[in-house]
Amino acid sequence: MPIKIKLQAGLSLVELMVTMIISLFLTVGIFTMFNMTSANVTTTSQFNQLQESGRIALAILERDLSQLGFTADITGTDLNSINTRVSATAVTNDCIGAGANNATFPNTQPAHFRRLWGYEAGVSAASLACITPKSNTDVVQLKRLLGPSVLAGGMNSTRYHAASTSDEIEFFNGNVAPPSLLNSRIWEYQHHVYYIEDDASIPILKRRTLSIANGMNNDEQLVEGIENMRILYGFDSNGDDTADSYMPAQNVTTLMWDNAFFQRLVSLRVFLLVRTAKEDSKYTNDVTYKLGDKSIGPLNDNFRRKVVSTTIVLENPVLIR
Repeated sequence: MPIKIKLQAGLSLVELMVTMIISLFLTVGIFTMFNMTSANVTTTSQFNQLQESGRIALAILERDLSQLGFTADITGTDLNSINTRVSATAVTNDCIGAGANNATFPNTQPAHFRRLWGYEAGVSAASLACITPKSNTDVVQLKRLLGPSVLAGGMNSTRYHAASTSDEIEFFNGNVAPPSLLNSRIWEYQHHVYYIEDDASIPILKRRTLSIANGMNNDEQLVEGIENMRILYGFDSNGDDTADSYMPAQNVTTLMWDNAFFQRLVSLRVFLLVRTAKEDSKYTNDVTYKLGDKSIGPLNDNFRRKVVSTTIVLENPVLIR
């Protein structure tokens, strides 16, 4: 019986070209879908980064600024009107702000001891020599006692402390025996400065803190990507403890900083411009951002940004009445 050979027909040239074109369209579609998915992942990730960085930065600032001016048992009275003593050692590289009495510890001058002060770097006439903040960003300085009170055996030996009663306060080193003040309580003392500084082209919200060994040389990096900070100071003009107007630091008068003649600063509005750590080459930022009274942009670069803000009510009466 003869063997039948079945010949298999191949693709014609036209069929092959049609197949290649279909495959090409499928490949292009797959790559387009992949690129869109990748871009969406990048965008979502960067927006989440902006939101989280802004949330953390505002939480840190709000927790500290809301308690500025806290002086425990003598809250409500200025330190120049009571018996105030400083037996603490001198502060290295002290951050001394504007005004007659604005170092870490109160001096002997009969002037209001400033527990709140701020300025815009490169714009305001006065500044702090202890830091080098990014130009056109705000700086805020605050001082307060840190609760709860501690016993002598529970003092932090690296920090300054204060012993206070209703009409006396003494600042001293936490590594020595506390002063003998009848019915006094002991509190850790804090002097903080918040500012923005670039580190290898990455803007960072930083904080200077106080210690015995290093004075005001302690530099804490808090949150990366905080590109600008704007603080507006709320002024109560009619005595109802509510801000009637908000103004930048350069418009705050000496009387307001010193809380003199009831020139009360009662709240703060804090605006932060948050920037992503990395650029996105597929995105061009042509947005103008509003930070209170201040506009920034368009910057026409490849970084995404977001403005976050909060209003902080000053809780301690010394800054109110």
